[in-house]
Amino acid sequence: DYVVVKMIPDNRLPPRHLHSVHTGKTFAVVKWESPYDSPDQDMLYAVAVKDLVRKTDKIYKVKTRNSTVEYTIKKLEPGGKYHVVVQLGNMSKESSMKINTVPLSAPDALKIITENDHILLFWKSLALKESNFNESRGYEIHMFDSLMNITVYLGNTTENFFKVSNLKIGHNYSFTVQARCLYSGQMCGEPATLLYDELGTGEDSSVTKPGRSTDVAAIVVPVLFLLLVTLGVGFVVLYTRHRRLQNSFTAFANSHYSSRLGSAIFSSGDDLGDEDDEAPMITGFSDDVPMVIA
Repeated sequence: DYVVVKMIPDNRLPPRHLHSVHTGKTFAVVKWESPYDSPDQDMLYAVAVKDLVRKTDKIYKVKTRNSTVEYTIKKLEPGGKYHVVVQLGNMSKESSMKINTVPLSAPDALKIITENDHILLFWKSLALKESNFNESRGYEIHMFDSLMNITVYLGNTTENFFKVSNLKIGHNYSFTVQARCLYSGQMCGEPATLLYDELGTGEDSSVTKPGRSTDVAAIVVPVLFLLLVTLGVGFVVLYTRHRRLQNSFTAFANSHYSSRLGSAIFSSGDDLGDEDDEAPMITGFSDDVPMVIA
């Protein structure tokens, strides 16, 4: 025996499992499930988006019969903070969540040029890679003094460079450049960071975030020069030794040259120490003298 029971749908229940699927710079994809499984009719949802920075609200309507609903919220701002509320159109219980959009990227190629009494910060325009950035928004620059352990706001600019003066010798500074923050400093871009060491000796060195940058040419050129000098000295030494050996051999050969025979004569070493060194050397035989072999 069995009994089939059909539950009465309760439209006062809230949507289930509200969460964010993907968040970009200007949009967010949210997903939820209907208050009960397998709706037998279209359900009207109200999606309220509250901008926590600007203090504004927008409401969107979504009508569907699907048990699982996926919706894309558009026209958001990079680096923004939002509160999303989803409920049925009859103002039933709600489900809510908070989302933060992706901020603008950090400016590329941040560099320092040292002048006599100041330094210049340079970077690439953020508009080259961010379509949502307008140069009129500008950039803001901060400086951190590690010796004093303080961060100072230096100002903002709509240019791609900034002049910094009154730096103290012996202090290490970290500079950050980012898209200017909007609405009480809450909607900012990602910062690009550069470390600047003002050494007591008066030497300057700038370092990017991944590590201290080194002048490769200043290291490679002296090393190559030393290698070339070493190779040159080695060739000279080898050539000198070769010439000495050649001259010694020539002198040795000339001292043993027989003009009568037209060739040089060398002893094998077996004859050294013999008492018959003064015996005449046999140079040849006459054709008319018979050779007797015992």
